[in-house]
This record gives sequence, C-alpha cells and structure tokens, in this order.
Amino acid sequence: MGEGKRLEEEAQTSKRHGGWITFPFIIGSFACMTLATGGWLSNLIVYLIKEYNINSIDATLIFNIVSGCLCVFPVVGAVLADSFFGSFFVVAISTSISLLAMISLTLTATIHSLRPQPCDHDNTSNTCSSSPSRLQYTILYSSIILACLGSGGSRFTTATFGANQYDTTKDQNIFFNWFFVTLYAGFVASSTAIVYIQDNVSWGWGFGISLAANLIALAIFLLGNRFYRLDKPIGSPFTSLARVLVATTRKSLARVQVGSDEGCYYYGDQDHRVGRLVVDELMLTKSFRCLNRAALITQGDVHLDGTIAKPWRLCKVQEVEDFKTLLKIFPLWSTSIFLSVPIAIQGSLTVLQALTMDRHLGPNFKIPAGSFSVIIFISTTISLTLVDRFLYPIWQKLIGRMPRPLERIGLGHVLNFISMLVSALVESKRLKIAHVHHLQGQVEAIVPISALWLFPQLVLVGMGEAFHFPGQVGLYYQEFPMSLRSTATAMISLVIAVAYYLSTGLIDLLHKVTKWLPDDINRGRLDNVYWMISVIGVINFGYYLVCARCYKYQNVEDGGKNINDSITQH
Repeated sequence: MGEGKRLEEEAQTSKRHGGWITFPFIIGSFACMTLATGGWLSNLIVYLIKEYNINSIDATLIFNIVSGCLCVFPVVGAVLADSFFGSFFVVAISTSISLLAMISLTLTATIHSLRPQPCDHDNTSNTCSSSPSRLQYTILYSSIILACLGSGGSRFTTATFGANQYDTTKDQNIFFNWFFVTLYAGFVASSTAIVYIQDNVSWGWGFGISLAANLIALAIFLLGNRFYRLDKPIGSPFTSLARVLVATTRKSLARVQVGSDEGCYYYGDQDHRVGRLVVDELMLTKSFRCLNRAALITQGDVHLDGTIAKPWRLCKVQEVEDFKTLLKIFPLWSTSIFLSVPIAIQGSLTVLQALTMDRHLGPNFKIPAGSFSVIIFISTTISLTLVDRFLYPIWQKLIGRMPRPLERIGLGHVLNFISMLVSALVESKRLKIAHVHHLQGQVEAIVPISALWLFPQLVLVGMGEAFHFPGQVGLYYQEFPMSLRSTATAMISLVIAVAYYLSTGLIDLLHKVTKWLPDDINRGRLDNVYWMISVIGVINFGYYLVCARCYKYQNVEDGGKNINDSITQH
C-alpha cells in the first residue's frame, strides 16, 4: 500500500510540474548560454594570436583541442545526469562553472599583467620575443578548461531536461526544433555581433558581454525551478554494456558452451520466467554468437524468484542484443569520424586564411576573421529548410519513398568532398597572388584578394551538414535500442570530438614533417593540405559505400517511409 501511495503522489507531482510553462525558462537560459559560449569560442584563434603572441599553427591546434573538449564534455554531463545527479543539478552546476570561466577570461582581457607585452606588428619579422609567462599560461588555460566544462556539460543535458518536461512526442519534437533553432541563432549572433565588438571595440567588452549573458542564463534557469519536473537518475547504459563483456569473458574462461538445446537464456524475471530455450530466436540473433554466453544461465546465476544473483556473470538477452547493435553500427560510425576531420581542419585553417585576405565590405566595414564560420550556420539552416520542404518531397514523388538515413549521409559525403576541392583551388589562387606581390615573410601583410572567395567552400560545407548531420541523428536514433537512445545522441558528439582531436594531430604532424604549414602561411603550401584531405575524403567515401552496402537496417527499412513522412510534415 505504501509503495502504491508513493507512486500516486509522484504521478500527481508530475502533473503539477513541467509543461509549456517551463519553455521560456529553459530556452531563454539556453539562448544566453549559447551566446556566451560562441562569444569566447568563435574568436579564440584570433585572441591567442593577437593578445598572447601564440603563433598561428599553435593557436589552431589549441582551438581544435578546445573544440574537441566541448564535444566530449556533453557525453560526460549526460552520463553524470543519468547515473548520479539528474539533469537539473548538472545544468545548474555546469552553468555556474561556465560563469567562473567567463569571469576569468574577462579578467585576462582587461588586466594587462595577465597578458604578455604586445608584439610590434609593424615589424616584418616572423618571430615575437614576448611570450606569455607560466602564470599567464596557467590562468589562460584554466579559464578555457573551465569554459569547456561549463558549456559542454550543460549543452545537451539541457535538451534532455527540456524534453522531459513534456508528456507527448509531439510536444517533445516541437521543443527539439526550438532547441536547434536557438543553438544556430545563438552562434550566428555571437559569431557576428560579439566578434565584431572584440575586433573593433575591445576584448574586454566582448568577453564582458559573454559574461553578462552567462549570468543571465543562470538566473533564468534557477527562476524556473518551481515549475520544473525533475528527473531522477536511472543508471548509465554503459554499465550494462560492460557487464556483457565481463560476463562473456568469465563464461568463455569457464568453457561454457553456446548452442546446446538444453541451455536457457535469461530474458528477465517478468512473470517469474527465468529463461527461454536457445532455439527461440525471436529476440536472440546468431550474429556475434560468442556474446550469447553472457545471457546463458548457469548454476547459481539466478535466485529462486527469477532475479539475477550474479550481475557480472549473467545479463539479459536484450542487453546482449544492445551490445551487438553497437558492434554492427560501429563501422558506419567510424566513417563519420573521417567525414568530420576535413571539416574540422578547414574550419580552423579558414580563420588563418581570412587573416591574410582583404575582409572589407565597402570602405568602412571589415568582416572579423572569426565570423566566417557563421556562413556555415546560415548555409545549414537555409539548406535544411529547402531540403525538407522541396528536395525530399520531389525525391518521394520520383522514387516512391523518402531518402533513408544512409542515402542522406552519402550526399553529405559528396558535398563535403567538393568543398575540400574548392578550398584547395581558392588557396592555390591566394598563394599565387601572394607570391606575385612578394608577400612572403611579411606577417601582417594583406594579400590583395577578397576574403569573399572563402564563402563558396563554407556554403558547401553547410549544405553537406544539412544532409549528413540529420542523417546520422536519424540513423543512430532509429537503429539504436530504446535503452541506448541517450547514447545514440551522444554518438554525434563523440564523432565531432574524435574528429577535432585527429585533426589536431594531423595538423601538428604536417607542421613538423613538412613545410606546408609554417607560421607564415604565405611561405607554406596550405593548398596541399586541402588536396590531401580531399584524397582522404575520397578514400573514406569508398569505405562508407562498402559499410553502407553491407549494413542491414533493423528498424528503419520497413518503417522508414512513414518515419520520414512524419518528419517532413511536421
């Protein structure tokens, strides 16, 4: 009776909290946090070069590492929220940590003693003797690490927390649409307005605005506390995956045989049914049969009431099948990494190119180098709308069905490859003009070529993301088992994180073993870098085609048409 009363009270509490009354608090807080994050991240390379006298290649490496951390920490935040603390606590603490970081970064921009002496930019020398001290490095890197922890820890956890406020799938989908619109709009605003202030007014004002936005974000989020529906930690899905590995290993060492008709597999303790026969293949699959040992019941594995007695020796069949799903989809996931590596390299090197090009629009306005990434956001947003409303309906009329996730990802691969080719051609043109005007060795020299030449490659990247990013989300979300839906979302973040780290390693390797990436890119061969990653893109696309050809849809193939129809119609 006591348990039933408790559940009834929880249900009544759930009805009293949550719903659309929480929307302005969650979305408002997220909008301000996105503005704050974009305010320090978008122009980080320029800040390191101009204010800390860090050479351009090292600044690029730092930026890629920071971007990777921003994609890793959301996974950490999601695991902590699911397993230990709940989403509200993680978002509140992460936003507070981000606030501390913004205070520290603002101090570095306003207190001169926290930065090295500025270099003489009128000097054509390629070196600068004024380097940051150990204390200055410590404060700078500590601030960046805290900013990554705060921003990364709150970003996707906010999405989960917001969706949990609604009871219907329709309301959750509407919230997710607004979430991504807010994400893109926030980065567009920060990559333009705040970056312009940093370049043309002062870094102190730029970081100060980000600090104010972060403070407002925390205040708005906490103000809505009495309206929120708080979720309880339900445990991490990674624990069950680890149990499958451990149980399989232990029973392999014990020489437990798989395939005996007398064996029983554990499906759960529902209705006190301990297991089912091996020959029942309704849920049990033959792929990766060695893993089936984890669900094979042996003496002492279960209690008399059907519950598991040794959780690290016996798993449910569903847990084993979930693990198999990860193994099957891993090759496709790996192709997404090498799809994102060229994008990460291009994103950071484009800033270096823009710094050497004519960025004027008219006589009085100069585009900040850190704002060029906004072209990708705008291109992706426009492309998503056009693809969803025009291309996919035409596709459906011609073929009789909507494009499946793997087809969308494939189109993204092609557009990404074309973007790298355009990048190589544009850089070849820029280098040719730089050599004609003998600008090698002149660090602050501006090559007489418009930076608008960089727009086509960025537009193409945005168009590609409109295909492969939603395609990956759809594939993982639909193919992953229900128990791993949070993991499915985190897979995208992990892809981007690994790509940034690999791009950092590749740039560092090229900087050390070739002459393509000197500190003065007018002396280098940046076009060769783009040609190289274009080749990587072709090889990866071939690998992707093989993986896509071998992969068999588990949940999408039969219902893909209806699923995609509903996406388009909404």
